[in-house]
Amino acid sequence: MRPVLVRLHRWLGVATALFLFVSGLTGAIIAWDHEIDEILNPAFFHARTDGPALPPLELARRVEAADPRVEVTYMPLGFEPGHTAQMMVMPRTNPATNAPYDVAYNQIAVDPATGQVQAQRMWGALSLARIDLMPFLYKLHYTLHLPIVGGFDIGTWLIGIVGMLWFFDSGIALILSFPSVKAWRKSFAFRVKRGGYALTFDLHRSGGVWIWGLLLVMALTSISMNLAEPVMRPVVSIFSKLSPSFLDNAELVRAGPPGKPLATREQILAAAARDAKRENLTEPMGALYFAPMFKAYGVGFFAPGRDHGDMGLGNAWLYYNGQTGALAGSSIPGRGSAGDIFMQAQFPLHSGRIVGLGGRILVSAVGVAVAILSATGLIIWFRKRAARRHSAAAANARTARSGSVTS
Repeated sequence: MRPVLVRLHRWLGVATALFLFVSGLTGAIIAWDHEIDEILNPAFFHARTDGPALPPLELARRVEAADPRVEVTYMPLGFEPGHTAQMMVMPRTNPATNAPYDVAYNQIAVDPATGQVQAQRMWGALSLARIDLMPFLYKLHYTLHLPIVGGFDIGTWLIGIVGMLWFFDSGIALILSFPSVKAWRKSFAFRVKRGGYALTFDLHRSGGVWIWGLLLVMALTSISMNLAEPVMRPVVSIFSKLSPSFLDNAELVRAGPPGKPLATREQILAAAARDAKRENLTEPMGALYFAPMFKAYGVGFFAPGRDHGDMGLGNAWLYYNGQTGALAGSSIPGRGSAGDIFMQAQFPLHSGRIVGLGGRILVSAVGVAVAILSATGLIIWFRKRAARRHSAAAANARTARSGSVTS
C-alpha cells in the first residue's frame, strides 16, 4: 500500500506544486491587501478635502452624473475619517450600439466631501503598475488571470480543483510522514547542521507535519472560496440543511413582472433599515451592492473600514429582489444551521480574520510555508528523478558489458 501512496503523493505534488507556490506567496501578501494598497496608492485612499461627507446616495448620483456611461454597483454607506469612498462601477448599455460603453475603469476613489473622483483603475487588470499591483495579486491568487471562455471561469475552477487535490494529498502526506511508530520523532526533526538535501527533505516532511492542521484548513477553504456553489455547498448539504444562498434563492434570481422598473436605492435602504431592526442587527448599514445579472441588491452591515470583517464570522448581509424590493435572503453570522455556520466560517478561516490580527499574521506565515513546501517538494522530485535515471543508466551499462563478455 505504501508504494502506491508514495506514487500518488509524488504525482499529486508535482501537478499542484507550481499552483500552490504562486497561491502561497500571493496569499501571504494579500492578507494585508488594504494596508499595502494604501501605502502604494495614497491618492486612492486619502481624501483631498477635509470636510463633512455628503450623503452616500448623493455621492453616487454625482459620480453617475459626471460620467453617464457608468452606473455605481457597489458603494459604501459610511466613511472612515480622512478616507475616500471607494466604489465599483460598470458600463451602461450604449443605445446606439446596444453594447456596453467602452469604459477603462471599474473602481473609483471619490472625495466624500465633494463627490469628485480622485482616482480610478480597472480592478484586476493584468498590470504590475503601482495602482494595479494589489488587485492584480488578489486576482492572481484565485484565478491566475486565466480567461472566462463561453461563460466558464477557467481560472476559478482550476484553482478550486487544485484545492481538492491538495486536500486529498494532505491526508496521504501525513500517512507517509510516519513510516513507523518507533521513528515518529524523526518526522518532527530538522537536520539543520547537515544542511543540503537532508535539510531540504526535512523542511518538506517535518515542516508539513508541524503545520498539517493549518494546511488542511487552507486546502478545504480554498475549495470553498472558488467552488462554493458547485462543490462545497452540495457536499455540506448532505450533512446539514443549508439556507438558500445569494445565487440559489428562487425569489432573488427570479425576474419581476416584465417591464417593471427596478426599485430605487432609497427604497432598498429603507427596507433594509426596517428589516435590520426586525433581525436585531446592531451594526450600521455599511454598503449597498447591486448585481445586474440577477436584478438584485445586497445591503451589508458593518462599521466603516470593516468591509472584510475584522473578527469572527464576518458581516451580515440582507438580499433584495431588485424589481419588487422584497427581502429575498440573508446571511447573518452565527445564525442558521450547522452547515450555514460552517459556510460562513470559510472566508474568515481562509483569511485568518476569524481571530483578528493574529490570524492574519498566521495566514501570511502559512502562505510562505506553502511556497516552501512546494519548492522543496519539486527539489526532492528532481533529485530522486535524476537518481532513478542514473541507476537505470548504470543498470543498462552493466547489462551491455555482461552481454559483450558472453558473446
